[in-house]
Amino acid sequence: MSGRRRLWLAAGLAILLALVVVLAAVIAGSNRTSSGPSPASASSGATATHTSSPTKSPAPTAAAPAPAPAPPTIPELPAAPMNILVIGSDSRANARDQNNQTVTTGQSSDQRSDCLMLIHVPADRQKVYGISIMRDNWVNIPGYGASKINASLEVGGIPLVVRTVETLLGTHIDHTVMLDFQGFKVLTDGLGGIDVNVTLPFTASFDTHHVFVAGVNHLDGEAALEFVRERYSFVDGDYQRVRNQQTFLHALLSKLRGGIQTPAAVLGLVKFATNYLTVDQGYDPASVAILAYALRTVDPGASVFFTLPTAGTGTSPDGQSIVLPDYAGIGEVAAALRDDTLPQYVAAHGY
Repeated sequence: MSGRRRLWLAAGLAILLALVVVLAAVIAGSNRTSSGPSPASASSGATATHTSSPTKSPAPTAAAPAPAPAPPTIPELPAAPMNILVIGSDSRANARDQNNQTVTTGQSSDQRSDCLMLIHVPADRQKVYGISIMRDNWVNIPGYGASKINASLEVGGIPLVVRTVETLLGTHIDHTVMLDFQGFKVLTDGLGGIDVNVTLPFTASFDTHHVFVAGVNHLDGEAALEFVRERYSFVDGDYQRVRNQQTFLHALLSKLRGGIQTPAAVLGLVKFATNYLTVDQGYDPASVAILAYALRTVDPGASVFFTLPTAGTGTSPDGQSIVLPDYAGIGEVAAALRDDTLPQYVAAHGY
């Protein structure tokens, strides 16, 4: 794209993904049941037939109904902490195909990870922690050099994004999931839209120029995409965009929490959503379903989302506008992840 003026998709792309992988307990699809319609009742009301025989024929016996299929089950996930890296691709094509091409051939692709969010799931699964990593952070990309962190997807695919974040945070990433432009819109519409509390009203600067008023706004896929992408309408640009993304995620989790938490609901959702997701090898739909079901006890209201510390903005040696990492602050987050002390870190910093 000319001048790399992309329609920044930001973490909203990953947020929809997070709803599936991090707390996909239920959605509207949970209204479907796992069994078919009940056997017709007409058979039980059948009457006897008569012939010319003087002996009355016995009334036919209603056939015993077929046993109902066993309800689906999902095994419990062992209690252990887990880190999931959620990636929002800015691809307007197919992020999965582009990633596979980059990984296979080593050639760069026309997409960047303009949303990165590390989701930390504690062993007790009572809440989750979402750590947003701003896309313009100027970091060292292993084997590539200093660049904005969102370039890691472009030059090395998902594996290089993982290595970059693991190096930055000094932590192991267990699984990755990625969503692109089209997937975000389809999944949001599949949920029937999302009610988001807009604290800073604005008008989107692109596409439909949707007007977001103060208070609760019901957003369909297109409006939601504009909500999580917008940055030019704000004095602090990406910083407010990240706050909006976190607001959107809270709204998603709250909607999911209100549904019926059953294995059938989880399996139905995951089956639908996997058409739009890119996950790491070995993390198949069954594995996604196991994690989603295990997180049915997570309380969205108790979950915490914050942005990885930064030291303001600056200019790169080649003239790009960048975000400067706060390495001392990042070290605190890394230590909290390593020592399992995120609750104490969050409390100390007022998140």
